Amino acid sequence: MAPKKNMSEQPKEQNSIPTTKVQRSAKFVTTGFKIGGNYIKHYSKKLFNPDLNKDELNQDNASDIYESLSELKGSALKVAQMLSMDKNLLPKAYTDKFSLSQYNAPPLSGPLIVQTFKKLFGKSPEQIYDKFELKSTNAASIGQVHRAELNGKKLAVKIQYPGVGDSISSDLKLVKPFAFRLLGMSERELDIYMNEVEERLVEETDYELEVRRSIQFSEACANLDNLVFPEYFPELSRKRVITMSWIEGMHLKEFLQTNPSQELRNTIGQAMWDFYNFQQHELRAVHADPHPGNFLITPDGKLGIIDFGCIKEMPDDFYYPFFSTTSTDLLENKEETIKAFRQLEMIHAKDNPQQVEFYYTQYKEMIGLFAKPYMTGKFDFGENEFFDNLYSFGEKIARMPEFKQARGVKHFIYVNRTNFGLYNILHELKAQVNTDTFKPHVLLAY
Repeated sequence: MAPKKNMSEQPKEQNSIPTTKVQRSAKFVTTGFKIGGNYIKHYSKKLFNPDLNKDELNQDNASDIYESLSELKGSALKVAQMLSMDKNLLPKAYTDKFSLSQYNAPPLSGPLIVQTFKKLFGKSPEQIYDKFELKSTNAASIGQVHRAELNGKKLAVKIQYPGVGDSISSDLKLVKPFAFRLLGMSERELDIYMNEVEERLVEETDYELEVRRSIQFSEACANLDNLVFPEYFPELSRKRVITMSWIEGMHLKEFLQTNPSQELRNTIGQAMWDFYNFQQHELRAVHADPHPGNFLITPDGKLGIIDFGCIKEMPDDFYYPFFSTTSTDLLENKEETIKAFRQLEMIHAKDNPQQVEFYYTQYKEMIGLFAKPYMTGKFDFGENEFFDNLYSFGEKIARMPEFKQARGVKHFIYVNRTNFGLYNILHELKAQVNTDTFKPHVLLAY
């Protein structure tokens, strides 16, 4: 597992993390006061300049919120990371700042790392490994990674921040008012979002579960071309520590700076496409955290997968009606499509005929756009028109009052995040991909 290069200068180390509810709540309150001050400053300036836009306000708020969340780490920072991947939900100032949590959160200091090891293992890192670098190679939302060696083998040791696993529920309650203001969701929709996020985060902070899943998924995907997985060491792992073999490689941003050939871009893109669609359609469970920090491009041109913390399982009553509409001509059968939309709660039982027609039309257009890569044997993700149409449609429905209330079953939250994250990475690669390698299993009647 290679170090994640900094997107800006190395942030200052933290010597402590607020772990109690009182300490973490106080941090949110302080941040709330800062944001209030930013609004006062903005509207004061607007008195003298009525044409003033919100760019400066968004930048100030994004900086203050990110600074607070990066000190708290954990669930709140993870939500920021998730939001940074959705180009339609937040102004650019927020997505730019929050994306730092994928690579560049402030790391914990050496003494705090030693303290964590003594608590979990009863030993210091130097008593467990032959070599252990106290300075982390990268720090993200839930944990940070250190280089180590044992018996001549290079290792990556991922250490979870203190208090992260115990503060998920309380953190999400504290972040809810910020999310409510930033996202503009209804309270019910926000509750569905937060509940699903909480379920996944509880799993993601259980590193023993992650080790089991990492071994399971890497073995299941072992026959896919051009993929590389770390070796995991359960005996050197705990609920808050994972030890795995070190994979050399570059993250996407660094890789693209080397001006790779189109052939290599296509190879990496194909590996990414096959990795995700094999899981979705053959395993019915998928690596649901497709941000660039979780992947490496190795020196021999393969795709390294270095994090299986977030897995989303897809039950049949979601999988079949959703993927059947994305990969067949089912959308041309209005009656069956409406039945599928009802099963997915995109159309509600209480909707009147005008509402049924409205949501059928909008969702048909949305899925028709999303499904374009599935509808052809090969797709060029470097084409801007596809993404322009996708984002402009997302912006259009975000402004529609009809979509202010929750629509769709909870499974959409992570499945949409997974697929749009995949699309965005393939777009950055400008990859040309064979999209018929692992096809959805479908039903044509509902």
